[in-house]
Amino acid sequence: MNKDTKQIASRRNFLKNSGRIAVASSLAGVSVPRVHAGENNMIQLALIGCGARGTGAAANALMVNQGPVKLVAMADVFPNRIESSLKYLKRGIQASWDRTTSAGLGDHIDVPAERRFGGFDGYQKAMDCLKPGDIAIFATPLAFRWVHFDYAVKKGLNVFMEKPLTADGPTSRKMLDIADKATAKNLKVGVGLMSRHSRPLEQVAKRIHDGEIGDIVLMRGYRMHGPIVGYYPPKPAGMNEVEYQLRKFHAFLWASGGTFSDFYIHIIDHCCWMKNAWPVKAMGLGGRHYRGDCVDQNFDVYSVEYSFADGAKFIMDGRSILGCENVYSSAAQGTKGNAIMSKSGDCSPPSSTYTGQLPDKANRIWKSKNISGQGNPYQNEWNDLVDAIRDDKPFNEARRGVEASLVTSMGRMAAHVGRSVTFDEMLKSDHEYAPNLDKLTFDGPAPLLADANGKYPIPQQGVKTKREY
Repeated sequence: MNKDTKQIASRRNFLKNSGRIAVASSLAGVSVPRVHAGENNMIQLALIGCGARGTGAAANALMVNQGPVKLVAMADVFPNRIESSLKYLKRGIQASWDRTTSAGLGDHIDVPAERRFGGFDGYQKAMDCLKPGDIAIFATPLAFRWVHFDYAVKKGLNVFMEKPLTADGPTSRKMLDIADKATAKNLKVGVGLMSRHSRPLEQVAKRIHDGEIGDIVLMRGYRMHGPIVGYYPPKPAGMNEVEYQLRKFHAFLWASGGTFSDFYIHIIDHCCWMKNAWPVKAMGLGGRHYRGDCVDQNFDVYSVEYSFADGAKFIMDGRSILGCENVYSSAAQGTKGNAIMSKSGDCSPPSSTYTGQLPDKANRIWKSKNISGQGNPYQNEWNDLVDAIRDDKPFNEARRGVEASLVTSMGRMAAHVGRSVTFDEMLKSDHEYAPNLDKLTFDGPAPLLADANGKYPIPQQGVKTKREY
């Protein structure tokens, strides 16, 4: 991994980079009680999925502006991850984004052995430790999102769930239905698309929506760097197939949407925000190179052209190959000017706007400035969620999170099958990548089966044109 790749700031890696790193019966129709900021009301957390991403989300939750908040239960199919997560959270943490330092979060953690749950049913046991109005955090592979979200809404729990939310049409439809049920119960739902909580991106979005650069005609997103995750050799002898696919979830479309969905959703989401619309169609290309014995389902390069209803275009380019030029940013071109949304990374400042089509300093109209105490979008999204809970403000990002995931999947599928794919086609697709996931066990069959040589089905452009595999 080269120097530039090491410096890439992806979602919950701030912990990895800096720390190396009883409720009842039926809640149907029950409105969640309001939590008043002025009262001594403890919001309890349950963390489901205790890897680096979940640990980072928990750390942000425990450092919100409006306390008190306490982590009281944890669940992961691999119990050792619970212990590792607790160790990181209890020692000093320095967030890489804005260098804020915590001396350790142990005072906000009360997770004794009896509230640490392994296995596939651990999510239920962890959420059963909460009361209505508490928060469940979901940071498992996305395939489990609808299972966990459904249980949380039935329990009357507020939710924070990591992106992406879905990888296929059937689970997207399930998630949209659950999102509506959450709204009906006045539950608050946050989604880990932190670009929407980046203050510079909020500012540039308002300027674009107010017409500062005219009508958007083209947007460009780039995430090109060396391999990080998702490129893995065959399953070791003796390892359970389900275990292997869960541990290497970035390799498998059913578990993660692959590297396309996991890597590119942030830029795709915030570019669509700038346009204030979702694209109606995607056309894409890509390929696999220098793969050696890797058995994953990912391409190494992707280029997707998204089309909006008014004819505007958005091109998303991605590459995971060593030795190439690294580019990681987003920009928009309008009829009166242009804008830089993310200068570097998923949503790194400064954002800026310009006259004409060249982002030259001489043409600059505006450049974002830091807002004291709000420089970390990962922390902002948690502050915004907890503020909404305590002040009883409408807050449900689930539908938008599903739609962002669907648009990302639409582009991924277009590249994998070698033809245009529409938003409606993706949403109405009957190909569910991991059916009956709520019944998955280590003893049962894995959602994806390898052949006799340990190879898994991969996308084949022009050959497999109806489905990705």
